[in-house]
Amino acid sequence: MSDRFAGRAALVTGASRGIGLAIAERLLAEGARVCITARRAPELEEALRSLGAGERAIAVAGASDDAEHRRAAVAATLEAFGALDLLVNNAAVNPLYGPTVEADLDAVRTIFEVNVVAALAWVQEAHSAWLGAHGGAVLNVASAGGLIAGELLGPYNVSKAALVHLTRQLALELGPGIRVNAIAPAVVKTRFARALYEDHDAELAALYPLRRLGEPADTAALAAFLLSGEASWITGQTVVADGGIGLSDPGGRRTPTPT
Repeated sequence: MSDRFAGRAALVTGASRGIGLAIAERLLAEGARVCITARRAPELEEALRSLGAGERAIAVAGASDDAEHRRAAVAATLEAFGALDLLVNNAAVNPLYGPTVEADLDAVRTIFEVNVVAALAWVQEAHSAWLGAHGGAVLNVASAGGLIAGELLGPYNVSKAALVHLTRQLALELGPGIRVNAIAPAVVKTRFARALYEDHDAELAALYPLRRLGEPADTAALAAFLLSGEASWITGQTVVADGGIGLSDPGGRRTPTPT
């Protein structure tokens, strides 16, 4: 690992496990100081212990769609590290599975509140507190499902499509000081996506040209690149990490796609 994030401070939402935790671990390994957030305090504290980063990592528990939590997490990051250079919007929910036309609208509103509105709110909070004056980078964790139309996960996929466009919109408005990019993974082996691959992961992996499902470390490596200075001329982009499934399944019918 390099030290390309030495002296940089990051905040990663939804980081008690899975992709968020992997991104936090990668940033720490490359020299960053990191604040992780998630809803459940016990899981978050266990994640913090697993990072083993001492004073270079802190945790603030709370819901991403709670304004008080966002303010507290940003304030804690600044107090602990004196900066907030990198923001990773990874927190997401998906309480629905089935035809979109039958979706419970309150659940749809929850999906958009957490997956889209809260992501924007985190950017607003970080921008006001640090990024606006000092610059930095934002990474949104979208999904390959936000780039295609698929079955049974419609509201979630539409929320990720909105996050993809929000990425472009913010990149346009916040440059040149702040870069904003997104990653769009297909199925990654996390607890969040477990229902999509459990008991048939080999069968599902066989559909992918690379013959395997994603691992959190795959997305973390891509995230770290987009947040680093090596991507200094990249903004407004959503980079797909899908094991090649989109090459042969452009309509999204053979495989589900939440991360």
